[in-house]
Amino acid sequence: MIVGIGIDLVEVSRIDKALSRWGDKFESRIFTEREMNYCNSKKDRSQRLACRFAAKEALLKALGIGWRYGTNWKEIEVINNELGKPSILLSGKTEEFSKQLNVKDILLSITSTENYGAAQVILVSKK
Repeated sequence: MIVGIGIDLVEVSRIDKALSRWGDKFESRIFTEREMNYCNSKKDRSQRLACRFAAKEALLKALGIGWRYGTNWKEIEVINNELGKPSILLSGKTEEFSKQLNVKDILLSITSTENYGAAQVILVSKK
């Protein structure tokens, strides 16, 4: 049973501006070490960071909590399997909240263009 759907769109230029202004401070506040390593190894780094940013926002929208429950950016980690399929790993308060909703599976789709990164999240319950 679907218990939540979230979608988000991020301008790549917004990520570029944040990186220019705040540099590593921005990146290390928002993204996990694994996310940074993955994105920094790609030529389209900003697009990939924008997609991960959008995925984190979409997940919080799907949970219906936003940032008001003391969640942290790094509690939501976007990883890719060996074929490139993205998925989300949760930890901390964000994971606890997903358990309260009986979330069994988190479905993630991300896409990008030169100017935008987008993500959609669907939460499936254990029922």
